[in-house]
Amino acid sequence: MPGKDRDEGSGKYTTTYTDEDFLRAVEQAGPQIGTQAVADEVGCTRDTAYRRLCELEDDGEVVSRKVGMARLWSVE
Repeated sequence: MPGKDRDEGSGKYTTTYTDEDFLRAVEQAGPQIGTQAVADEVGCTRDTAYRRLCELEDDGEVVSRKVGMARLWSVE
């Protein structure tokens, strides 16, 4: 589950998500899962999920393929 950290500059709480949060969502989904479904599972915005999944793809942790207007993710 994501935790809350306080931003030192603003004092506002920020939600943090670990790589494991995203990997778990992709792994538990089965063979493939869309970006929005990952975001819903993790509890973040679609943009956050897309950015983090792209980082994980760059690291070789997940792979993606584009199907129509959607991007589907799976564990390597």
